[in-house]
Amino acid sequence: MFNRNRGLRRAAAIVSISSLVTGCGILSSGSSKDEGPIVVGTTSTPSTLDPAASWDGSWELFRNVYQTLLSYPNGATAPEPDAAENCAFADSTNQVYRCELREGLTFSNGDRLDAQAVKHSIDRIKDINVNGGPAGLLGSLERVQAPSEREVVFHLNKPDATFPFVLATPAMSIVEPGGYPADALREDGEVVGSGPYTLQSYDEGERAELVRNDRYKGFAERHNDAVTIRYFKDSAGMVKALRDGEIQVTYRGLAADDVITLQGGAAKEEDLQLVEGSGTEIRYLVFNPEDPWAGRREVRQAVAQVIDRAAIAHKIYQDTVDPLYSMVPKGLTGHTTGFFDDYGDPSVPKARELLTDAGITEPVPLTLWYTSDRYGSETAREFKEIKRQLESSGLFTVTLESRPWKTYVEGYQKGEYPVFGRGWSPDFPDAENFIAPFVGEQNALGTPYLAPEITGELLPRSRRESDRADVEKEFERAQQILLDDARLLPLWQGKQYVAVSTDISGAERAMDPSSIMMMWQLYRKTSW
Repeated sequence: MFNRNRGLRRAAAIVSISSLVTGCGILSSGSSKDEGPIVVGTTSTPSTLDPAASWDGSWELFRNVYQTLLSYPNGATAPEPDAAENCAFADSTNQVYRCELREGLTFSNGDRLDAQAVKHSIDRIKDINVNGGPAGLLGSLERVQAPSEREVVFHLNKPDATFPFVLATPAMSIVEPGGYPADALREDGEVVGSGPYTLQSYDEGERAELVRNDRYKGFAERHNDAVTIRYFKDSAGMVKALRDGEIQVTYRGLAADDVITLQGGAAKEEDLQLVEGSGTEIRYLVFNPEDPWAGRREVRQAVAQVIDRAAIAHKIYQDTVDPLYSMVPKGLTGHTTGFFDDYGDPSVPKARELLTDAGITEPVPLTLWYTSDRYGSETAREFKEIKRQLESSGLFTVTLESRPWKTYVEGYQKGEYPVFGRGWSPDFPDAENFIAPFVGEQNALGTPYLAPEITGELLPRSRRESDRADVEKEFERAQQILLDDARLLPLWQGKQYVAVSTDISGAERAMDPSSIMMMWQLYRKTSW
């Protein structure tokens, strides 16, 4: 039995630390002028600098250097204007969406940002159509018009109340037409945007240096003049840099051991703070339908019957994550526990029966792939535990393979992996965003998943409803379809932990609803 009291003590520790952080913020404010950039560490390295190519963690950089029509000011759970002065549906059927831009917008290089630039930015996403890229977010978009210098009109091919949420994702970043071709990705390593910062320099896999963009006009109130993002291979190197004073903030990728250590009092002793962020990040397995073994539903169901999520959460992540039994995480309207309801506790006899009934009597060979440098230090240990669980059943023989993120993405987009691991942080806080991105001919996985009832009936019906509480039944049915197919196997739901030096404030306000860090919220304390 797991120690529930220990979990409660940890929760109490987080509350007290968070309260201390908030209190510090009240006592001081200001910027970090003349003190050099604030340095933020993360294990999440961008795969690209071009928004038209990315439906992944590259958005963490994009949010800070590019601008979108809509975004999420601190505390907002619904999109609000950023590059736009105002946006709204112009009809009663949620099929025509109109935005008016702020006056006098320019890109960081001084070029004018007008409605044509917005149209160019959105059109090129669909025209370039990168496999596994953000074009999958624009399935309801028919065309974009720019009838005047400041007016942009989006015509949808069906009602879609979630379209404003899509426009608020960093995938819809506005780019400068002169530097970003309409029919090809930008590949010179440069960035021209209109966001709060400009990208002063970029060393792939090492660092990104951001400096204040004096031409920026938007909602962000910047509390610092510069931020440097350093990219680490693992949590150990990142935490060492924090303790050595080389960085002041860790953003993504803290290992469970480090979280537990900081929760246990080490944070106070080392002049560090621990802040807990949004808890809707998930991990899951993807099965390739073209693989001779992973493509068989009975095999997938047998894997689902054997996997022990609670053991993974406890042994590998030390209860800093929770077992997940649906692709829609807890806390969102429509969440279910279908994988627990249908499969119950892990059972080898039930899994054996599934395989035997399908005529499979020998151990099933499976190759599981994971990324070696994306989701944190525990990923390799997690997959070793999955391998142990599957092989100890006597029903599977498992080979583990891994690649760095950039080549890993290329591999799954080409359909090279029988089974592979992915993580997902929401594009926007709605159950749809844990279903729609994974289905259809084109999706975020680069692996076609034809689910006509979901794409043709359930999602279109849900998108007619502006009140998202009224679409619970549609999402429950969609999750049942995913459950029956078992092509996607949810594993766990996590939280975002941020470790911060005590001389930095603003971290508790720096997370948007997609757990993307708004670097402009960070600042050095000037007094106590």
